[in-house]
Amino acid sequence: MNRSPFHLNIGAASQSRQAVIAEMLKTRDFLRVDELAQHFEVTTQTIRRDINGLCEQGVARRLHGGITAPSSGGNMSFRDRQVMNRAAKRQIGAAVAQHVPDGACVSFGIGTTPQIVAECLSGHRGLKIVTNNLPLALAAAQNPEFEVAIAGGTVRIGDLDVCGPAGEELFAAYRVDIAVFGVGGVDADGSLLDYSREEVRIREVMMRHARRSFLVLDASKFGRPAHVRGGRIEDASAVFCDAELPPVIRDRLALSDTAVVPCPPLLAGDPDRP
Repeated sequence: MNRSPFHLNIGAASQSRQAVIAEMLKTRDFLRVDELAQHFEVTTQTIRRDINGLCEQGVARRLHGGITAPSSGGNMSFRDRQVMNRAAKRQIGAAVAQHVPDGACVSFGIGTTPQIVAECLSGHRGLKIVTNNLPLALAAAQNPEFEVAIAGGTVRIGDLDVCGPAGEELFAAYRVDIAVFGVGGVDADGSLLDYSREEVRIREVMMRHARRSFLVLDASKFGRPAHVRGGRIEDASAVFCDAELPPVIRDRLALSDTAVVPCPPLLAGDPDRP
């Protein structure tokens, strides 16, 4: 059956959008459906059809509310993760900064989101920082208002952090006011996931030795296939996320004592805006 020229134009437009979206995934860790619809000035239904095509080709992987690049089964390097979802992480950092008082003792875990949270605390005074995150420690040590304690031991080259017994010993030595940590992913049942058992143990030690614990994560972490399970999302005192939580997660937290803290987009001129 012959197709109309209009049908051909629609098909060409869809292929063009898919090509652009595929290019965008090379520099973005997560693309939202509503963001793409606004960018291309089409409906969300149209974008979802494009996403279906990309996923069928193996170019993208569907997550709640959007897509990410296909996973190779492990975490990306720290340097690659630093440029991913930076605007969302700044939103999270700005929100966390409003809940950390001057003079607090704060522990920070591995990953780029805790690092950006620490950057957003640069205007605070008298913070005592405990961390196994090398880039975070180096940045915080430049602030004369901060006191920084860092784990010794073998550095994980791809992640630029110290895990294992040395990292656990550091966090166990302090009783901090707030522990700030990320995760590799969050499963649909609320399980917290990471890429290695030693990462899970670090997070567990941090939470045991903190009065309050802040889980910081951007929306791409929901459905991400990290495979080592440890703890549940409702174990955190508060969850900071840049987007609406998946309904099943939101409902689970509504039955717990865990606070869900909105992290709205930053306004033009905001010092934390990237």
